[in-house]
Amino acid sequence: MTITSSHELSRTTDFPLHVVDAWWRAANYLTVGQIYLRDNALLARPLIAADIKPRLLGHWGTSPALNLIYAHLNRLIVERSLDILYIAGPGHGGPAMVANTWLDYTYSELFPRVTNDAAGLLALFRQFSAPGGIPSHASPTTPGSIHEGGELGYSLVHAYGAALDNPGLVVACVVGDGEAETGTLAASWHLNKFLNPDTDGVVLPILNLNGYKIANPSVLARIPEAELLDLFRGYGHEPILVSGGFDGEEAMTVHSAMATALEYAADRIAEIRRDARGPLTSPRPSWPMIILRTPKGWTGPKEVDGLPVEGTWRSHQVPLAQVAENPEHLDMLETWMRSYRPDELFDRDGAPTPLLSSIRPRGSHRMSAIPASNGGQVLTDLVLPPAESHEVDVSDARGATAEATRVLGAWLTDVIRLNPKTFRIFGPDETASNRLDAVYKVTAKQWQGEVEPTDEHLATEGRVIEILSENLIEGLLEGYLLTGRHGLMNSYEAFIHVVDSMFNQHAKWLESASEVGWRRPVASLTYLLSSHVWRQDHNGFSHQDPGFLNHVVNKSSSVVRVYLPPDANTLLVTAEHCLGSRDYINVIVAGKQPSPTFLSIAEARTHGARGASIWRWAGTEKSGHAPDAVIAAAGDVPTFEAIAAVNLLREHVPELSVRFVNVVDLMRLQSLEQHPHGLSKGDFDAIFTADRPVIFAFHGYPSLIHQLAYRQSNHANFHVLGFREKGTTTTPFDMLMMNDLDRYRIAIDVIRRVPGLHERYDSLVEHFEDERSRLRAYAYEHGEDSPEVTGWEWLRREETN
Repeated sequence: MTITSSHELSRTTDFPLHVVDAWWRAANYLTVGQIYLRDNALLARPLIAADIKPRLLGHWGTSPALNLIYAHLNRLIVERSLDILYIAGPGHGGPAMVANTWLDYTYSELFPRVTNDAAGLLALFRQFSAPGGIPSHASPTTPGSIHEGGELGYSLVHAYGAALDNPGLVVACVVGDGEAETGTLAASWHLNKFLNPDTDGVVLPILNLNGYKIANPSVLARIPEAELLDLFRGYGHEPILVSGGFDGEEAMTVHSAMATALEYAADRIAEIRRDARGPLTSPRPSWPMIILRTPKGWTGPKEVDGLPVEGTWRSHQVPLAQVAENPEHLDMLETWMRSYRPDELFDRDGAPTPLLSSIRPRGSHRMSAIPASNGGQVLTDLVLPPAESHEVDVSDARGATAEATRVLGAWLTDVIRLNPKTFRIFGPDETASNRLDAVYKVTAKQWQGEVEPTDEHLATEGRVIEILSENLIEGLLEGYLLTGRHGLMNSYEAFIHVVDSMFNQHAKWLESASEVGWRRPVASLTYLLSSHVWRQDHNGFSHQDPGFLNHVVNKSSSVVRVYLPPDANTLLVTAEHCLGSRDYINVIVAGKQPSPTFLSIAEARTHGARGASIWRWAGTEKSGHAPDAVIAAAGDVPTFEAIAAVNLLREHVPELSVRFVNVVDLMRLQSLEQHPHGLSKGDFDAIFTADRPVIFAFHGYPSLIHQLAYRQSNHANFHVLGFREKGTTTTPFDMLMMNDLDRYRIAIDVIRRVPGLHERYDSLVEHFEDERSRLRAYAYEHGEDSPEVTGWEWLRREETN
């Protein structure tokens, strides 16, 4: 459908479009003022150089369309009493979003110093992109925003995440045509195959086709119109094309077309929802979307210094440069701003005129004040089942075998049952592979596509969403959390790197939001990383990478938490803690293969609370005597190998006193000054000693332990074994030997690091090396590890001290 100046549909209401136009002009005026002015906000006199900011920052090109859409959505809200969440994909149009929230009066309510008068207007202008002011994007300081839009590509997936389980919500998502070229955005069009029209909200995508990026044309703007429309029909949408503003076309013509398009879209949405709630089964609908084709930088300078600007890439940021230094540019700026007729829009005191009142929604119906945009306002606590109900029993002997993530999956079944509308699991086709499939006893995978007889666990409504894109599941979870719900993301460890940049952006959002007083805390984003590096021996080198942890720990200590539970019971209490937390990003790394369970739930709770603790039952140290060495471990497989190493030393070097330490909270290794979970010097030394060698068996890259612990007093005695970027398709134990993380190598390192021990036990070191060679030869010959390795079990030993 194409709606132009001679559109084929007629509007169904007579709401005066000159009011919409007035709002649009006011928002445009405020947008330009934020970019350029530090004084004379109402143009009470001719502009002079001193009125201009010393640094001209901001993005004009996308702003007129953002303002146009905002004005028309306001009209729709007032007419139909809709709840609309506005997501600005081109978040660099931040001044536009701020302008509209000031016109809404929300900005002044949340920031009382920015009043709705001349003084507040000047404060609004002066703070934008200024030291001590506000950022240039739709950051957490922007009322109504859940999406900063600094890094492009995530607007549409955030919109779908926000719509899930929000049946009364319409998410209007503006997608920039440059953003539409990113991989995540291009894949996001498929998410309409997951939205349930009865139990979820609605996403209305609005593609702003202004033709250009920073310096190049956009791809979608340069393909034939028929191809463009067919593309979005193929994605399952009903595209509505609104085109106007070119070649001097009057704005009122475009207003009429846009109003018609939105009314038609609203009618279609209502019809789809009625059908979905009716007695008959409805086919998957073709949801409406709008393609808004308007000039980039519309209503701005048409030409500057002899070069075209409006409708070109030159309008992307600041169309007029060096305004304070160039009198001609200064005159052009004043002409530009006066073209919006500010005397019609603001009274003598600087407040918006009554003309704008009829299009301003009231209270929480304002897009800048809708509760979903400040998710903590609507967040309710999860009802969490006690971890004890799924405890692996170790009362008879430590080391009871369990698959940690399978145990967690059973617990998550209860989480879903107790929270049927506020908790979801997201995964890239790996939820069952990561052994969380017990959840399918109580729920299904939500899916609106066709279903074949061979499919399993697919339904139009379910608490699990899987799509083979880490970017999409991350974005869905972010949108879900930021609008006041809870969730968990599971992934293979190696491939979580796909979302490195999305993790960055969410971490920055949480850190910034924590400094905004009116932003309420939201549920933490929790990653469960399984199928990890040490048990990807069957898939090979491409699947072997623990480096996400290195990436995570560089973010703010107020945001990131990293946990490596050593067994199933510790995983349960860790997940229980993480899902109940707020405003963090939690990373949990846990294996899915059968492994020993060392701690009871009670012990796991104590260990989790401490984050790092001495396991006296696993070591050989004598009470009242300092140990000769410390063997420490973080991660399930390293913990197992480290305990086996202690057993070797107990057998072959019985006089050696070894302390065993396990670290579940990785950030405990930092100093207390660096991280709130860090250890003071005294507490660190009480665990790791002040001067004894520490052989640390680590799940990831060894350098990370050194990075975290470098400020601790005994750091110089830390010798870390971990993943050395050696991998292939081999057996699990050979994988450990390739990276020098096997029990024999750990024991050898202890012998080499304890003073005087190497000279006395050089033959034992040689024996251990021979054992490694023998076990590798066995694996190569038989295609599996020796029963000496696979059959080794921890046998409970009474403490002798």
